[in-house]
Amino acid sequence: MIDHGHTDSTGRPVTLHAVDADNWRAVADSAPHDDQRAWVPALAARYLLLSSREDTWTSLAVRAGDEVTGHIMWARDEEDGSYWIGGMLIDAAHQGTGIGRAAVRTLAAWLAAREDSTAVRLSYAPANVPAAHLYTSLGFRPTGVEEDGEVVAELVTSSAR
Repeated sequence: MIDHGHTDSTGRPVTLHAVDADNWRAVADSAPHDDQRAWVPALAARYLLLSSREDTWTSLAVRAGDEVTGHIMWARDEEDGSYWIGGMLIDAAHQGTGIGRAAVRTLAAWLAAREDSTAVRLSYAPANVPAAHLYTSLGFRPTGVEEDGEVVAELVTSSAR
C-alpha cells in the first residue's frame, strides 16, 4: 500500500494498492463520465490489460477509505531514470471529491522519493483542460516536449507533498 496521508473532500484516506485477486474486478469496472472518453478508455480494464501484456506499466488500485474508486499506473524510463504517471481513471460515481488529486499527489510523492528517481513526468492531451489545470495545480510544468501528440509535464519536486 502507498499512503502519503492525502484524503478526499469527505476525509476518507486515499491510498494506492497493488491490483490483486481481491480488487481487480472493481478496478476493471471503473468507468469515467461519458464526456471524458476522448482522453481515457470506457473502462479501466483496458489499462489492466496494458499492464499485464507489456512490461512497461504497473497498475494500482485507487481506494478512498475501503472502497476501490479507480485506477492509476506508473512506469520507469530506463534511458533517463524518470518515472511516469499514466492511466488515471476515477470512476464517475466518485469524481468531484478530490480522489484523483489525492491519487496523483500520493503517487508523485512516492515516485519522487525513490532513490533512483531523476524526475516525475506525465502527459495529457492539449485539449484536456481539466487535466492541465489539475496537473499544473499539483506542481507539474510543461517541458515543451510533446509525446504522441500530448503535452509532457514534469513535477517541480518541492510540490510533491
